[in-house]
Amino acid sequence: MKRILLFILPILIIVAAAFTVFGIIQVRFEEEKLIEDVQRKARSIAEGMELSVRHVLEDNDLKNANYLVEKFQTRERLQGCVIYNRTGEVFAITRRFRDWKEKQKLYLIDVIQTKEPHGELEQFKGYTVYSYVLPVFNEDKTLIGLVEILHDTSYVFPRLAAMWRRLSVTLAVLLVLILGISIFLQNQIFVLPVQRLTEWFKHFQKGETDADQPIKEKGELGKLASEVEQVALSLRVARKTISDQASQRLQKDELWTEAKLRDLIHAKLGDNAFFVISNREPYMHIMDEATGAVSLIRPASGVVTAIHPILCACGGTWIAHGSGNADKKFVNSKDKLGVPPKDNRYILKRVWLSKQEEDGYYYGFSNEGLWPLCHNTHTRPLFREEDWLTYRKVNRKFCDSLLEELPVQRPFIFIQDYHFTLLAKMIKEKRPDAKIALFWHIPWPTPEAFQICPYHKDILEGMLGCDLIGFHVQNHCNNFLDTANRLLESRVDTEKFSVVRSGKESFVRAFPISINGHTDRAAAGSDTQQAEKLRQEFNLKGQIVGLGVDRIDYTKGIVERILAIDRFLEKYPQYRKRFVFVQLAAPSRTHIKRYHDLIAEIDELAERTNWKYMDGDWKPLVYLERYFSADEIAPFYSLADICIVSSLHDGMNLVAKEYVAEKRDAGGCLILSQFTGASKELTDALLINPYSIEEFADSIRRAIEMPSEEKMKRMQNMRKTVAENNVYRWAANIITELTALKTA
Repeated sequence: MKRILLFILPILIIVAAAFTVFGIIQVRFEEEKLIEDVQRKARSIAEGMELSVRHVLEDNDLKNANYLVEKFQTRERLQGCVIYNRTGEVFAITRRFRDWKEKQKLYLIDVIQTKEPHGELEQFKGYTVYSYVLPVFNEDKTLIGLVEILHDTSYVFPRLAAMWRRLSVTLAVLLVLILGISIFLQNQIFVLPVQRLTEWFKHFQKGETDADQPIKEKGELGKLASEVEQVALSLRVARKTISDQASQRLQKDELWTEAKLRDLIHAKLGDNAFFVISNREPYMHIMDEATGAVSLIRPASGVVTAIHPILCACGGTWIAHGSGNADKKFVNSKDKLGVPPKDNRYILKRVWLSKQEEDGYYYGFSNEGLWPLCHNTHTRPLFREEDWLTYRKVNRKFCDSLLEELPVQRPFIFIQDYHFTLLAKMIKEKRPDAKIALFWHIPWPTPEAFQICPYHKDILEGMLGCDLIGFHVQNHCNNFLDTANRLLESRVDTEKFSVVRSGKESFVRAFPISINGHTDRAAAGSDTQQAEKLRQEFNLKGQIVGLGVDRIDYTKGIVERILAIDRFLEKYPQYRKRFVFVQLAAPSRTHIKRYHDLIAEIDELAERTNWKYMDGDWKPLVYLERYFSADEIAPFYSLADICIVSSLHDGMNLVAKEYVAEKRDAGGCLILSQFTGASKELTDALLINPYSIEEFADSIRRAIEMPSEEKMKRMQNMRKTVAENNVYRWAANIITELTALKTA
């Protein structure tokens, strides 16, 4: 519309200006015409009275003079009449104009001197009259007096005003007609063809590349459409070729890599689009409020660690909450941007949430309700009705954002975690052809525990809108099937591991999540150099270094870890001044009181432990409380002789796998909680019960004193497990399972 107005506005201005000039000329012409008519009438009346006025002046007949002027008292538009003697003094005047004689009338002197008639507009008591003065002569042509006719002109100006109104209305109607006709022609000639082409572009962008372009007319627009049609043809041929080649390469028996996963995507999905939905975004734009500088960071998140390399391999669209305070400055008109920066591999679409929505959906229902409900950490879950309503509203918002992007042909949608339990059902209501997988990154509790949630039925029904539901370990799958069987009217097939609800079948599978596993050999030298710098910075030279890398959460067992280190140093004093534990702790969810209190508790415990054992410049704990990027963490992994993962309850815990992948020299030792999903795969780690402080302390000693050969053998076995069961294999298993459901 803006472009149309820019095109039409000059035309409207020209027409309006021309019409205004014409109107001014027309009104002036009409004004002159009306004044001339008044002048003619006044002159005619004055000349008609000339003889009578001459007689009354010659006879000095005041009575008849008054009779003559009083006749004007009742005449329409003739305001009055004045008879003057030869010197210009009033002889007789119409009563309603008797104040006229007080008016200064210099023009009478001109008439007496020139003996010529005079007519002009005069102001009297706030209105305008036309005055016509005629000299009166006797038979000897001697001036004996004057007669003045005062004619009303008040009707002239309303007529002119009415004329202006008619001209204005005509101009407005003309401008509206021009605007309407111009918009109509613009639509027919340009807008409608562009809309048809845009609609075709939209279908083309969503994967419907077989449709013919709708612009058949010739011209520049037709040429543009024809060129795009050629691009669509080339893309169809290229996709078919890539898909065939990918199918051939998949037959090779080799480790899963980014390239092999890409081949699987092309072979299994073809032109079907791939979408990921999560709360956490893979990249955040954060502005430093003090300096105004904007930095791009990768959030500390297991979901991001796992999903990012998959989308880098296969492309697609990742829809997530735009939580960075500068995120809105770096998206296009559709709230999208290409990532990673400078090497765009996939599209990130950001969804905006208000503070109230974030509080209710994320901090409230998700992390004060579902998170403690699903973790056996003895933290009471909190459910509020307003949080639930907001949670449902946000799930709908993400659904609407996704539906805008879905292609016309069966898309594949991969939903992440407990933030979107209602999303699958919402999507299926609009797009029943979509294939949907949900991966639950945290543990699934027993039916008795899950029944605590007041909305358990809605959550289960929402999740069963998925075609495939994945968990880390089989035990969580069993718990989910048992929950659906006991809390819903459904049929559970224990042979197929599926749940049938209202005729819809959802399959439940265990997919242990992992990491890349293929560490960058080029970075090894850099990590070693950074590790040496860290040794100097934190006075770690000659020390046995332990490491913990965690988000500050009550499920991670950080408190138990520090207590175990305290007991280890107390029980085995020979390791004082020889052992230092470095804890990298990223604050999170600090708006929630439980997390806020936990930060204070860990700070106090770490300070008390250091005070207890501090000796000179040695202290047992280096506690670093801030966010660390993946690149910053890698040198710590390289540096650490021991890595401790002591989660009290964890779906998987990728820190354990990251540490193993980074130990390229096959050195180091992993102490791993038996309550993590990772413990089911990394069986060569030293498995512990983090609640048993004595066992925990003894495991630290065992890790330190373990022979190098045994350490190396254990680490080699774990590295092989991580390399073979990497994140690409995890994604491949999910995609293969999901695509197989197309014909199930």
